[in-house]
Amino acid sequence: MGSNEELANNRTGRIVLPLYQQVLIAVAGGAFLGVLFGQEAYLGGLRNEQLGKLGLFVVSILKTLAIPLIFFAIIDALIRTTIPLRQGGKLLAICLVNVTVAMTLGLGIMNSWQPGLQWYGKVDDLLHIVPGTKTAATFTPSDHPLQDLAAYIPRTIAEPFSSHNIIGVVLLALVIGAIVRTMHNRSAPAGRVIDRVVWAIQRMYEWLVKILGWIILIVPVAVFGVVAQVVGKSGLGVFSVLWIFLVAMLLGLAIHSLIYYPLIAWFIGKKSPKVYVGQGADAIMTALSCNSSLATVPVTLRCLERMNVSAQSSRLAACVGTNLNNDGITLYEAMAALFLAQALGFDLTVGTQLVIVAASIIAGAGVAGIPEAGMIIMPLVLTAAGLPDEVILASIPLIMTVDWIIARARSGVNVMSDMLVAILLDAGRTPSAPVSESRVP
Repeated sequence: MGSNEELANNRTGRIVLPLYQQVLIAVAGGAFLGVLFGQEAYLGGLRNEQLGKLGLFVVSILKTLAIPLIFFAIIDALIRTTIPLRQGGKLLAICLVNVTVAMTLGLGIMNSWQPGLQWYGKVDDLLHIVPGTKTAATFTPSDHPLQDLAAYIPRTIAEPFSSHNIIGVVLLALVIGAIVRTMHNRSAPAGRVIDRVVWAIQRMYEWLVKILGWIILIVPVAVFGVVAQVVGKSGLGVFSVLWIFLVAMLLGLAIHSLIYYPLIAWFIGKKSPKVYVGQGADAIMTALSCNSSLATVPVTLRCLERMNVSAQSSRLAACVGTNLNNDGITLYEAMAALFLAQALGFDLTVGTQLVIVAASIIAGAGVAGIPEAGMIIMPLVLTAAGLPDEVILASIPLIMTVDWIIARARSGVNVMSDMLVAILLDAGRTPSAPVSESRVP
């Protein structure tokens, strides 16, 4: 997203603040109004409560857009992407192992430490935004984890869209995408019906991404309104509980990226931490600064060349496999969902936690390359966790006050994942002469 903003600034000649700076300004402005006016009327009867409702409306639109966006993103990716069968299988296996380790780590932290309990009883500050909210879980666990996952298999084509069933939507998209790809490859002459179907899918995806860009422009307005209302009712003390959320998320990301990745690169990929982290520092720092693993791809490829990783493995991992190398997003989404569930006092079974993990993994794979992907899939993962809609709508704008920090960490983790996958894909290859610095632009 950061790189897109810079390109827009260059084209228009205007200086546009990055989204995270806009969010920070919105937080400061909303907090100021909340402290200054509380729940009293100002400006001709306007109240902070009304600003809060406006903010929740924006988040509702974001949640509504997420389902069709992920649906068409997956179909579009299946149609466009071509991966060699042998290398594709190896790529998939490596990514599955990495994300499994990430999810195990996330679940271990959340179940042993239980940081969400620090918010227990304080979520009422958020629930007061919507009068009459009931904190009843919308997900009823069964006696077996597989039954919980099976409950998300769609019964009809329309059902996943109406119920915001992210797992069902992704499964449906995978089936339709595979069918369209097969028909498109086997059909002979140009101008076929399937060509028009492919064209329509690609245009629909492009339009949805453009609409998303428009909605993101007003996200700071949503944050401004919700913060004004929350601070107006609860005071500035509502921010005192955010630090525990920030620490928990960053801890999980740090352990996975700074301990697991270097060790695997060293013992399996034969790249020491000095090579993996040292030679990859440019890509990691670029991702942290621009908050986009996709925009960092050219730098990632250059760093992998310095590590003497083959161009084929580098491109397969960083370009083609970008839909799968999303450990940062999936780890964050699962941990955030469990955090809020603990804050509400939900006793999550193993089956429910597996549903959250599955939703995080497949949603993360579906939104690769989409601006502000974490913001898009968060409502859907929280829905899979069984959290009430009112809690989801009320909590997301508050979480966004620190999400800009976590988002940069997620992008850094995703880039480190790209580099690790490339190194592992290349493991066992006959090494060539080391790449000299002069060959790297």
